[in-house]
Amino acid sequence: MKERKMTNIELPFRATTEQACHWLAQQTGEPWTLARLIENGLIPYVWLDYDADYPELFGDANGGYAAPIFFEGDTRRLAAGSEDVLITITKDVYKIVAQLKPPGFRRALHELRFLKKDLERMPGKLKREAEAKSQPVKIEAAMESQTGINKDQVLMAFSSLVKIDLAQALNDGGGIFGDEGARVKGSAKRAKNKIVWNPVTLALGLNDVYRVPIAQLKRAFHAHDFLYGWTAEWNHSLELLGK
Repeated sequence: MKERKMTNIELPFRATTEQACHWLAQQTGEPWTLARLIENGLIPYVWLDYDADYPELFGDANGGYAAPIFFEGDTRRLAAGSEDVLITITKDVYKIVAQLKPPGFRRALHELRFLKKDLERMPGKLKREAEAKSQPVKIEAAMESQTGINKDQVLMAFSSLVKIDLAQALNDGGGIFGDEGARVKGSAKRAKNKIVWNPVTLALGLNDVYRVPIAQLKRAFHAHDFLYGWTAEWNHSLELLGK
């Protein structure tokens, strides 16, 4: 994959779809579309002006806030070429998942924005993925220095994908969240902040037990830096399972 230096385009803090696609095209030498942005795990945002009908959504942000669009149904609709934006599930101003009253919020496509920091990470992520594909998969060697991810990272990556209280489930340590599931054996005997979970085993468990779609889990592995080192094992596991 070719990489190009940015010439005259400077990304704003929140870039429009056109700006995001143009910048990434300059960086990668490949064409980009809204569908490709979403398929690569980039999360679009829409600014929501304060709505008195949703006080719990805005909290103290009486001027409004940028709401993420991450629910698979909403993003799949965008990637398929919808004429507008439909948000049925988002996060409130405190980053807690919130389901909107039917039919949800509708916005114009031109209101979509992508965060500068997310876009700037994409060329490097694509380069790493291309390099991984060109080399034999050596999962054991990659895992020697990495045994798992901690509770905060688990919540950051997967809490928005399940309807259960994931924090409580991790604390309880039952089923897929315990030693017989994704929790790294022996880590629970250490301090609480030292307990770790294997994200690949956990993601496969979330798909099997809680029916979290594989597409959403794939996006999670693409969206978080701390999961990049697990991508090879994740992809290899999907291949073995035929998913």
